[in-house]
Amino acid sequence: MKRRDNKIAVSSNIMDNQTYMKKRIGLDVSFDLGFREITLLRKKVQLYYVTGLCDSVIIQEILETLIQINDNEANSKKLKEIVNNRLVHQQVEEVETMDEVVDNLLSGLIIVFVNGEKIAFVIDVRNYPGRTPEEPDTERVIRGSRDGYTENIVESTALTRRRIRDARLRNEMLKVGERSKTDVCVTYLEDVADDGLVKTIKDKIEKIEVDGITMADKTLEEFIIDRKWSPYPLVRYTERPDVAASHLLEGHVIVFVDTSPSAIILPTTFFHHMQHAEEYREAPLTGTFIRLIRFIAVFISLYLLPVWLLFVIEPTFLPKELAFIGPNDEGNIPITYQIILGIIGLEFLRMAAIHTPTPLATAMGLIAAVLIGQIAIDVGMFGPEVILYISVSAIGSYVTPSYELSVANKLINLGLVLAVGFFGVYGLTIGVLSHLLFLIHLRSIKTPYLWPFIPFNPRAMLQIIFRVPKPYSNSRPSIVHPKNNYSQPIKKS
Repeated sequence: MKRRDNKIAVSSNIMDNQTYMKKRIGLDVSFDLGFREITLLRKKVQLYYVTGLCDSVIIQEILETLIQINDNEANSKKLKEIVNNRLVHQQVEEVETMDEVVDNLLSGLIIVFVNGEKIAFVIDVRNYPGRTPEEPDTERVIRGSRDGYTENIVESTALTRRRIRDARLRNEMLKVGERSKTDVCVTYLEDVADDGLVKTIKDKIEKIEVDGITMADKTLEEFIIDRKWSPYPLVRYTERPDVAASHLLEGHVIVFVDTSPSAIILPTTFFHHMQHAEEYREAPLTGTFIRLIRFIAVFISLYLLPVWLLFVIEPTFLPKELAFIGPNDEGNIPITYQIILGIIGLEFLRMAAIHTPTPLATAMGLIAAVLIGQIAIDVGMFGPEVILYISVSAIGSYVTPSYELSVANKLINLGLVLAVGFFGVYGLTIGVLSHLLFLIHLRSIKTPYLWPFIPFNPRAMLQIIFRVPKPYSNSRPSIVHPKNNYSQPIKKS
């Protein structure tokens, strides 16, 4: 077999191609690799496919169509053109190297070799196993669409295009992983997204050198993002096509990874993780109320426990009107350790809920609330107020729309509790300032993490705090440097 540009070319001898396939992909070893050889006009024709990724009915139709050539045609010299005309499918390409043949075959496409020809036909009729689009568990809304992305990258991009039927929408497919050959799609609006942003993301993806990204989007994120040890999420995940489409119209770039139902939104800020689709399904005033309540809940999840602990340790900081704050009975364990044990105990419950079968989840909740919680108070291990404030803080973390952000806030919350427990008011002051400075210095694809608060942008900050009606929100966020700054035509006076 000859080489072309350091790659093995498709041989005109069909038996050489078969030998290569046996050696390269284990054709005679792996049961899921399908092979069929037929004779057309006294020439051999071979079909290769992966049984789990192709519909057997379509394979049968292709074979029946090709076999009919023997009954209707006689010119064997034009067999290549005849076969090409008979492959009546949406996407049929010709490839000239065996590397392309193998990559396409393992991606679920059908390969057809014709003896005497130095090309192979690639037919895209893949049918990946998967589930139907359904509403994501982590992004439920009371009103709104109930479809969500699936593990099938073709379905996911189709759900996006259904919402943005624009000729300028681009879906560029890349492959990542020397062994996994995982499909990765970079989606953006050509006349809106910044060329530099698109190029930066594509370059980072193309430079990835790894065996495979079996953990899909999370592994890809770790290659794209520079601050790999940051607890805070520097990309936003979503399983909702309407959320992804909204960000595309703003000028963001979306990255899909095959086998993952989540889309990656780039770049992102802290306040992007505070948004939820429910706000935009309600009246602007109601949406603003929901948003403000969410901000308060996230603030409570971060600072309620350390501030309350400070008041317990230093009751002189409390005004007389709030003198009731603080445990009447401290219990047998110091308050600081009670809070730490409570936070860790809640994490035990959260992980147990994930791994517990649904029919047993209710029983587990009763055991945790009634038996463990109440008995822990009765024996003096926890004080009632400790349980109260830990529970309120936990509810605040559950209100956070982004799961990744809620986990990061839990780590910061635990760190602030430890700082207050060991260093008092100095620990809280230094801890809060360090946390704020850390967020200020964070970047997501060269984007300030606290924008539009730092650097301050009053117009954008207004839209963060209030859910502005769409007719009055006609500008795209400047942080993504869109080519077209206005999402609606400017009205002429």
